Amino acid sequence: MKNLLVVFFTLITLLAYSQTGIIRGAVFDNATGESIIGGNIAIKGSSIGSVTDLDGSFSFQIEPGTYTLEVSYIGFQTLTIEGVEVKADQVTNLEAIRIGESVDDLTEVIVTAKAIRTSEVALLTIKKKSAVMMDGISSAKFKLTGDATAVEAAKRVTGVSIEGGKYVYVRGLGDRYSKTTLNGVDIPGLDPDKNTLQMDIFPTNLIDNITVSKNFTADMPADFTGGLLNVETKGFPEEKIMNVSISTSFNPDMHFNPDYITYSGGKTDFLGFDDGTRKLPTLARYSNIPSPISGASDERVSEFVNSFNPELGVTRQTSALDFSAGISMGNQIDLKTNKAGKNPKLGYIFSLSYKSSTNFYDDVTYGEYQRYSESELLDLRYANVQTGVLGERNILIGAMGGIAYKTDLSKLRLTAMHLQNGESRAGQFDIDDNGDAIGRSGFIAKSDNLEYNQRSLTNLLLNGTHVLGTGWEIDWRLSPTISTLEDPDIRKTAFTYDPNQTLFSAGAGGNPSRIWRSLNELNAVGKFDITKKYSFKGNDAKLKFGASHTYKERDYEILAYDLQFYANQSWPNPDPSTVLNPENIFPNTPNGIYYNSANSNPNPNAYESSASNTGVYVSNEFSLIPNLKTILGIRAENYVQYHTGRDQTYASGDVQNGRNLVNEKVLESLDLFPTANFIYTVTSEQNVRASYSRTIARPSFKELSFAQIIDPITNRIFNGSLFPYSDWDGNLTETRIDNIDLRWETFLPGGQIFSVSGFYKRFDNPIEMVRIPEQQTTTEFQPRNVGDGALVGVELEFRKDLDFISPNLKNFNLSSNVTIVESRIDMTNSEFVARKSFERAGETIENTRTMAGQAPYVINAGLSYGDSETGLDAGIFYNVKGPTLLIVGSGLYPDVYQRQFHSMNFSIAKRIGAEKNTTIDFKISNILNDRVESYYDSFQADEQLFNSLNPGRAFSLGLSHQF
Repeated sequence: MKNLLVVFFTLITLLAYSQTGIIRGAVFDNATGESIIGGNIAIKGSSIGSVTDLDGSFSFQIEPGTYTLEVSYIGFQTLTIEGVEVKADQVTNLEAIRIGESVDDLTEVIVTAKAIRTSEVALLTIKKKSAVMMDGISSAKFKLTGDATAVEAAKRVTGVSIEGGKYVYVRGLGDRYSKTTLNGVDIPGLDPDKNTLQMDIFPTNLIDNITVSKNFTADMPADFTGGLLNVETKGFPEEKIMNVSISTSFNPDMHFNPDYITYSGGKTDFLGFDDGTRKLPTLARYSNIPSPISGASDERVSEFVNSFNPELGVTRQTSALDFSAGISMGNQIDLKTNKAGKNPKLGYIFSLSYKSSTNFYDDVTYGEYQRYSESELLDLRYANVQTGVLGERNILIGAMGGIAYKTDLSKLRLTAMHLQNGESRAGQFDIDDNGDAIGRSGFIAKSDNLEYNQRSLTNLLLNGTHVLGTGWEIDWRLSPTISTLEDPDIRKTAFTYDPNQTLFSAGAGGNPSRIWRSLNELNAVGKFDITKKYSFKGNDAKLKFGASHTYKERDYEILAYDLQFYANQSWPNPDPSTVLNPENIFPNTPNGIYYNSANSNPNPNAYESSASNTGVYVSNEFSLIPNLKTILGIRAENYVQYHTGRDQTYASGDVQNGRNLVNEKVLESLDLFPTANFIYTVTSEQNVRASYSRTIARPSFKELSFAQIIDPITNRIFNGSLFPYSDWDGNLTETRIDNIDLRWETFLPGGQIFSVSGFYKRFDNPIEMVRIPEQQTTTEFQPRNVGDGALVGVELEFRKDLDFISPNLKNFNLSSNVTIVESRIDMTNSEFVARKSFERAGETIENTRTMAGQAPYVINAGLSYGDSETGLDAGIFYNVKGPTLLIVGSGLYPDVYQRQFHSMNFSIAKRIGAEKNTTIDFKISNILNDRVESYYDSFQADEQLFNSLNPGRAFSLGLSHQF
């Protein structure tokens, strides 16, 4: 009986508690956009309320009903908010409340709660008052647009273009000059050679905002030029989050296609990693593997060959639909009041997502073209063309969780993230090699390619923020990341079709080959920032200083093997799936297959690298004269990179002529990065900005190495920069960039904006990918410093509601941003001479050209409709990036350009239910059905394809529910 009474009274207590509601919000200084600490929020006419903490946030419980709130702070206008409706067991979120300084302490401003909740004013105020030229999108905007992931939201940011559906580039500059941070900390992506993190892994309901800084200030890392994109996740969700989503996508060109090609993988492929099916046999790591020429017995040779997976050919099956699902949750909990009378809070977030996508490209082309030696022959000659089909299945699993603890003046946060990605690829290609082309042997072949790539990334962030007395604030962050990349058992089997027979030919299609690649990387970041607020000439001022240290290390290895034949070849039925049948394996004849190791000891395709970067800075923000904010700063970074590796010559035993580096310093620099930003406030809603800064772009581990990485499908080879050639000394160095930016911006009610920007950048020793002219029998590329460069550009942005045309269009919004850039590289003498040697008749080659990776224009435009009352959101969005130099040609080889891709997408979302907690969305991607192509460009010659595939048009349907 006693236990029953305990349960009864517990239920009564819980029921009583559930009959209360919660009012939450955040208060900001309207003039600076900074949070108000210690502001008072109270129900008018009562003592019920709260005090804002270091984030300007407040939270308190109250009985259901409709209330009037008063927001007050010493020296500021009292703000009265009417019509604050509170429901039982629900959160009424007032989001961003702005209060202004008071001229008369008795003045009061009255607004309605509805006006507060539907605004995006916090981010706009930050943007208006920011020390940098910033663009962004807030969580409030996510709710209006219905964007499900960060990559969908980022498309709406000025000057941003999306590559591959997941990477964000700014102002048309490529990955080298863009950078992504998570919660203000440098984090590598799943591709360790990219600066940008893939953005399709973050659900928007866990994001506070996405911002893009387009110019540098001293507190930022100096290794970006186009833009620094930061994703800020929620530490304390304003409302309880419990969201489940599921979606599917259908592409008529790819899905339910019975000709889809694949191959058998492991049982855990659906989880994004191999279960060991593709593992390298243990004996394969021996320096003397079992073979007839090593003296091994027949049985041992045969056993060794059979220890490899025998599958070499593609299989066909019907392709499946794309599928994705996700769950996310979060909340903040008011803890018990402590002895000091403070009310600490605990926040948590968690997200788990799963994506499975299937691509089938049935008309893929890879082409190699060259110029004729005769200058009067303007057309290009093909050297090698591959055409065929390619099937891909990609799995991405993302998990993110975080917990945060906050008092009035201190906050601690721990966030963890793990990404697991696995991609299985199968290709089948017809290869036509032109014997009339320079360096080509001439053959016809048919190739089956089987690949698997698995990547994982684990990141932790520990962050503390502390507000001290007399205007001091300390923020510190520690963030380690562990990355792995595996390419287990890449298989290529290419039969060469001789006029008299079909066989494997090392000098033509090549012998069947297998490759294992592995990469392990550690990235550790520690940083702190100290801010002191003070007064200068009667105006607010801010001194900021801090330090950071980043350490990275990478181990990389490639192991390669190929099939050899101890007896004459005979392939009456040239089928890759039968090549490793028992009757073909040594000691059986014909064929007598055994494996040969292509790995020297030491391995020329293995390296270890490490880099450390220590930075310190100081910055001061003040107003010399009224309305002119000045931010002056300087940052110093000491960067050191070490490398252990050797070239093929040394690995082959030629110690005299080869190169071998043992933890050798390959890059070292101590750089100063000055920055000056000026913001003139024309009116309260209008700014003129000007800035100068110096930044840097450094080569990656892979670029500063002896690595030779072959793409087994295209046979194109990446060479590390340490290999010298007659026109390259093997010394790759950093790119240093001077940046000048100007902007005029005006802010209009309701999140509307209009701005015009101009920018100039000068590049000292830019790094670009160059076709190696000496390698004529193979297609090889190398990163090189190519000569000084410069670019000048303009950027226009506007977001405008259409109610000025008619009140009936009040829910329609037109937005657009256009970036136009002209770039120039002053060629090195070797490049200029090489181009002049293949100058075409009627052509005059100048010693300047466009800059690789820089698009001449980027256009984003969108027409959207949003009605929070009906829960209907829709929009059509267009993006295009102009033709961009991809690979720098030289002499015999023309330049390669990325063709503009016209991306037009439509989305519509409808929130249904009494509380509008369920959302149904429908999307159409690539409405124009455009192709992804790159091409060779030469004087008055027809364009010839370098790469070509058609992503097709996709239709997506999604369902999500907020509990």
